[in-house]
Amino acid sequence: MSEDKQLLEIDVVELLHLLPHRYPFLLIDKVIEVDGSEYGIGIKNVTINEPFFTGHFPGTPIMPGVLIIEAMAQTAGAISAKEVSDGEPRLVYLMTVDAVKFRKMVVPGDVLQLRVRRIKKRRDIYKFQCTAHVNDDKVAEAIITAMIAAKETTN
Repeated sequence: MSEDKQLLEIDVVELLHLLPHRYPFLLIDKVIEVDGSEYGIGIKNVTINEPFFTGHFPGTPIMPGVLIIEAMAQTAGAISAKEVSDGEPRLVYLMTVDAVKFRKMVVPGDVLQLRVRRIKKRRDIYKFQCTAHVNDDKVAEAIITAMIAAKETTN
């Protein structure tokens, strides 16, 4: 990436336009860096008010690993949908999740940084190398493949 290249951001209002997810399943708050569908950094502010903490685990709240993967996938989906956005609604379908590793726990008060880098694109199929970080510590990683499709509308 050249130094004079302008990186974009995606705020929560635009996320709601790009992704079909809504509370309590929209798991990213914003995307602070977007370089087309090549690269993005999503942010999830983890709070004790998250509905999953009531059951995972009472007295020792830990963000479920599957939701960390979902947050990575939503970040990748948001930057991919933004790239192909032409005003028409799009859906992002998760296809595969590979090479998943969890390294550290994510707890209330953490700011989860979701770094996604596209490693392959073929027509409407995107593959991303994804990592999740708290501060400078890598807490999880995965390779995620997804498909972008037009959203069918019903009248």
